[in-house]
Amino acid sequence: MTRMPPIPPDQMTAEQRRVYDQIVAGPRGGYVAGPFAVLLQSPEVADRVQNLGEFLRFHISIAPHLKELAILTVARLWSCQYEWYAHEPFARKSDLDPALIEAIRLGHPPIFNAGEEEAVHNLTQALVRDHVVGDAVYGRCVEYFGKPTVVELVTLIGYYALIAQTINAFEIALPDGVEAPLPSLPV
Repeated sequence: MTRMPPIPPDQMTAEQRRVYDQIVAGPRGGYVAGPFAVLLQSPEVADRVQNLGEFLRFHISIAPHLKELAILTVARLWSCQYEWYAHEPFARKSDLDPALIEAIRLGHPPIFNAGEEEAVHNLTQALVRDHVVGDAVYGRCVEYFGKPTVVELVTLIGYYALIAQTINAFEIALPDGVEAPLPSLPV
């Protein structure tokens, strides 16, 4: 059970309803769920977060499978069940290797098919787990993607860490009947 249940649309303030309608009309699929249902408590925050998220998810230059690799890695590192549940289908549709998805899900060392995948994974781990990016990881990302795309990628990673924090802090539940996809990792 979430700590902050969604606000029914008929009980929203005018500003909450404006942001809600904007999210529904956007490319997220016509519904407001997960972190956005909670973020609507502060409509200005919800508006700014969803606008940044829409840009990062639908308009940055990195390939879809690499974007989803970063998102799943963030979800695993934060043990964020809802984020994993929401993005694993997109990762599969983006043709991210199912074996790579499973290794990350289980917390096993992944085997990469391409250096770009390894670079994205290493950058994500460095930022989320270690909170610092070494020169070798940074240099490899710039070599593969160029500086503008590295800026986008770092922002994507930070954005999904924000989403994972929101989901975890407010204990946003998975939909009824959905089992937690991420096993507990050893400490």
